[in-house]
Amino acid sequence: MAGQGSFSAQVSEWVRQTKERQSEVFRAAAQRVVEVAQTPVGAGGNMPVDTNFLRASVQAGIGQVNFTAREKPAGVGRFSYDAGQVSLVIANSDIGDTITVMWTANYARHVEYGARGRPGRRFVGLAAQQWPQIVEQVAREAQARAGG
Repeated sequence: MAGQGSFSAQVSEWVRQTKERQSEVFRAAAQRVVEVAQTPVGAGGNMPVDTNFLRASVQAGIGQVNFTAREKPAGVGRFSYDAGQVSLVIANSDIGDTITVMWTANYARHVEYGARGRPGRRFVGLAAQQWPQIVEQVAREAQARAGG
């Protein structure tokens, strides 16, 4: 039974690689869903962009996180979106974690669901609905990189 040890090592390595690929797919799919939600209307998405405050207000955390709603500061014409904070949270997540993503602009819910006679843009809901397709696409990409 000289080959037993090497077979066991091969199985252990295969399991390790499988877990790594699962985590890679989970993280990449989560990142892609956020990217879909953040896609401006002008680029084919559902995120309306005027001053970019709504896009710039996105925050992420692991687990049940409550972020404070923020009002748009007076006197600022344009805001810049930096994906770094959200990307860092996603990169540090593990499969099975709940990643909470929230847009903290005080009017984000009104934009999502509609208000005062305006229909909702559903930038979050429509992105979240794409989760199964995004996971499938990311898994195919990971499989192609793994050579199989």
